[in-house]
Amino acid sequence: MSNHSFVIDPDMAQNAMPGDSLELSGSEAHHAVTVKRVTAGEHLDLLDGRGLRLTVEVLSTGKDMLNARVLERDQESVSEHPVTLVQALSKGDRDLQAVESSVELGVLAVRPWQADRSIVRWNAAKADKALAKWRAQVRAAQKQSRRAFEPEVLALAGSKELAKIIADEITAGALVLVLHEQATESVAEHVSSWLPQAQPGQKVMMIVGPEGGISDAELQAFTDAGAHAALLGQHVLRASTAGPAALVLIRHLLGEI
Repeated sequence: MSNHSFVIDPDMAQNAMPGDSLELSGSEAHHAVTVKRVTAGEHLDLLDGRGLRLTVEVLSTGKDMLNARVLERDQESVSEHPVTLVQALSKGDRDLQAVESSVELGVLAVRPWQADRSIVRWNAAKADKALAKWRAQVRAAQKQSRRAFEPEVLALAGSKELAKIIADEITAGALVLVLHEQATESVAEHVSSWLPQAQPGQKVMMIVGPEGGISDAELQAFTDAGAHAALLGQHVLRASTAGPAALVLIRHLLGEI
């Protein structure tokens, strides 16, 4: 694995084979040449966000461009049970901290959730800009962790909409866990019970509430839709910590780490 990773257009990467030459331009090339000071002879990883990793050798650089030769091509497999993080909007960018860490730890999708007790509110005018910020955070974390897959940032959901999403996911065979300090069964117990009969491609969704917690009405609606309240541990974690901590445990139980 190289020292630096950059994102490449999937169409450009699709047919690139060892020995082929590529020209990288635009913002990624600018970042490589101007910020990272990449020079001829260095090896880089070019990621298409869909699981393809091209290891290349830089041949030459110019203003906002670099030429490289493909050394290796590696198509990674997607997780058998992709994990989605539903993260309640939280103050102090704790929601973004959770997203960043979760991307580095292997989550495959993230969804912002406008919970009843979320202090941060996204109105119609703010939502597009906020979602763009989440996508930028996801891509930065993907490159930092050198992941070949770029997690998807799903649309903002309110609590009523999230209950419908949960019901649809349950119908498709997913395991949906609501992290809650008053749950009687642990995350590990729920995953261990679900996994033996789970089919490849069926997801795990974990839902993390805001600083004020998940309301009783929300918890009831989510469990009525088929979700399970799940205990992560004996301590109450911050909104920025709960999701990443649960993700590590879940992926370990899935046999992925």
